[in-house]
Amino acid sequence: MVSPSSGARASNPPATALIELRDIRKSYGGHVRGPDGKPVPAVDVLRGVSLSIHPGEFVAIVGASGSGKLTLMNILGCLDRPTAGQYRFAGQNIAAFNADELAWLRREAFGFVFQGYNLIATESARENVKVPAIYSGIPATERLARATALLTRLGLEQRLDHRPSQLSGGQQRVSISRALMNGGHIVLADEPTGALDTKSGAEVMHLLEELAETGHTVILITHDREVAARAHRIIEIRDGEIIADSGNSRPPTTHAPLDVQAFIETMRDSAAHTASFIADTREALRAAWRVLWINRFRTLLTLLGIIIGVAPVIVMLAIGAGTERQIIEKMASFGTNRMYVIPGGDSPRGPGGTLSETDADIVRDVPNISAAMPFLQGSVTVRYSNIDTQVPVWVVTDQASTILNWKPERGIFFTAKDEQQLATVILLGKRVREKLFGDSNPVGHYVLVNNVPFQVIGELEEKGATSGDADDDNVVLMPFSTGSRRILGTTNLSWISVLIDRLDLADQTARQVTDTLEAAHHVRDFQVYNRAASVKAQTETQNTLTLMLGLIAAISLLVGGIGVMNIMLMTVRERTREIGIRMATGARQRDILRQFLTEATVVSGIGGVVGVACGLLVGTILIVAGVPAIFSVRAIIGAFGCALLTGLVFGFMPARQAARLDPVVALASE
Repeated sequence: MVSPSSGARASNPPATALIELRDIRKSYGGHVRGPDGKPVPAVDVLRGVSLSIHPGEFVAIVGASGSGKLTLMNILGCLDRPTAGQYRFAGQNIAAFNADELAWLRREAFGFVFQGYNLIATESARENVKVPAIYSGIPATERLARATALLTRLGLEQRLDHRPSQLSGGQQRVSISRALMNGGHIVLADEPTGALDTKSGAEVMHLLEELAETGHTVILITHDREVAARAHRIIEIRDGEIIADSGNSRPPTTHAPLDVQAFIETMRDSAAHTASFIADTREALRAAWRVLWINRFRTLLTLLGIIIGVAPVIVMLAIGAGTERQIIEKMASFGTNRMYVIPGGDSPRGPGGTLSETDADIVRDVPNISAAMPFLQGSVTVRYSNIDTQVPVWVVTDQASTILNWKPERGIFFTAKDEQQLATVILLGKRVREKLFGDSNPVGHYVLVNNVPFQVIGELEEKGATSGDADDDNVVLMPFSTGSRRILGTTNLSWISVLIDRLDLADQTARQVTDTLEAAHHVRDFQVYNRAASVKAQTETQNTLTLMLGLIAAISLLVGGIGVMNIMLMTVRERTREIGIRMATGARQRDILRQFLTEATVVSGIGGVVGVACGLLVGTILIVAGVPAIFSVRAIIGAFGCALLTGLVFGFMPARQAARLDPVVALASE
């Protein structure tokens, strides 16, 4: 037998009806107005239908086309609701059932065998049969085994992986297998032999008789009286009314019908629960991938919109970050990441003031300051052999290389040990070296500085003019201890050079330096020159430009999202019948919503991954070509996240539209 049931069945129907209809009416129209503005009269399809069907009955509802039998079947199968009247299932009023409970009934109680088969065109025979079990949460291995067994029993073991278009006359058998997948306690068959030849039609009727013999309740909808005669009870309907009912003439059998009370209790416990979230998501991903692969050309066009949106965001932000870094480094080479503390107040009539090494120590302890260097400037005469020249001298500490961002091109910089020992060592700027040594290497030679011998330990790299007529290459550098005490004879500083860590805190740091020194001097006899503020302003400007570039690139991502929405709306329209099939086999609204949201997210996710790869590739090519670009992990993750969010946001409306479709309307679409 196709699907055995348990227990023993009495010869007489039990008192409790499985299905009971009381004065069921169904009308269409009446709520719209015609061209003349008058209401269009309602069309009554069912006019007070009342009947009871008990578990285990084999009923044929027979009538001509337009008699209302198909509408009656849709109401019986909970695909449609009556306009008036009462439908009680196992004693429960269907009108009180919510959407999840109705979906559960369609999934667990009913099995539909449609005249047009209503198979999902993109799925194989086995996948079609598994659909009701998917929404029941049956494990994948069990679904596979059950679907294979049902199709094998119906002679389709060689065509398990064929799609409906490849099955020829086997579609109805697949439809019957699907109806039995979750047990098929009540089989609703709509003209099951209408599109079949005589032999195939006889085989299908034999299968339905077997189901009836094994305890299934079979409700057959047909216009063929010879087919109806195979049932044990014949109900004739005409113009929306029952005009004849033969009553149940089923012979005694040993099989028990469905225990309706136990069944309804099960529904109360499990109507809102199916598979786990992970299992549902996995199945949605599988189905989404199948649909997207079958329509891969259209999918590719949709992907392009996302790719073109993601890649420019990554490239633009990388170029913006690289350009910002380059500008800051160039400005830093001119000291714009520094502050200067200069002796003398704001007012020319105020105190003159002096700065000392102690003040540099005080400033160094202010937060956000990485270095504070005493700086003494003067002029000396430097002689080598018979050549001498008057040049500026910078008397600095061993931190000068970092603070001034100035490194030796030859030799080394002096050290803290040279400071402590008052070493007579000196570094020459490029212009000074050219005057004294020409093209020769000066490192290791001795020069006279104001008649004091100094060993040249390094030549500074070329820096060029910084502003106006100043030429930093026409200077010499020596240790502060040596220069202040042995050459210039003073420790009163020309200024204090301050290097800060964070440019965004430049203004706050300048105020803290001012407050700290003023507290130490008890008077403001100095000024703080905040050149770092200019770098901060430049950085903020560059950040604004980078943001603009990112926003411009994000517009293309928005366009890609609109493309996703358009494609998904088209997909919903094309797959309306599939949505109806899934609802008829037990899919809840949230299942349909998840399915289409998953498809939109998969498209966006794949587009995001490819877009990130393209952005990295283009950025790498630009870096090789010499364009300043710095990839940001945050930007990459953000661009990919925006792509996924685009799929969710722009896919939600089409998905919700799909989930809200009426099952009957969806099944009737072409």
